[in-house]
Amino acid sequence: MSIENERPPESPLTLATFLPYRLSVMSAVVSEGLARLYNERFGIAIPEWRVLATVGEFRSVTAKAVGLHAHMGKVKVSRAAASLETRGLIRRVPNAADGREAFLALTPDGEAMYGEIAPLALSYAGRLTETLSAADRAALDRLIDLLLRRAGEMNAPGPPGEASPAGA
Repeated sequence: MSIENERPPESPLTLATFLPYRLSVMSAVVSEGLARLYNERFGIAIPEWRVLATVGEFRSVTAKAVGLHAHMGKVKVSRAAASLETRGLIRRVPNAADGREAFLALTPDGEAMYGEIAPLALSYAGRLTETLSAADRAALDRLIDLLLRRAGEMNAPGPPGEASPAGA
């Protein structure tokens, strides 16, 4: 008997059509495919990739800013940064204005790796969307932006269980 036949007919939720679930699955599938590329070739995992990519994009950035930009927790950023630092791919530069934090920057080896990984990632993204028309790609980008903005509004601090008003 299939799982579909075991589900009660009055079930209020069908995961296959539930948008948050579909987005989560899509994110996992896409991340796993990309991770396979850079793990096999460079021996880094998803958290290290996200830190490396963020530092590569901004050149000099705090671990806190990496976490905010990449939506990663403090511990995950810290472990990934430590791993990259141990491998000689990033370095910590003390913040003269605030001794409690440091900036992360790529080392020459980190720059070289970023220079190889970035084109692979862009190629992967291009192959992922190559079957979409230019109009569909533009619509997808617009819809993702709208959904991210709305999720941010709904996740903003406020009374539990209530979405914040639009624009708040």
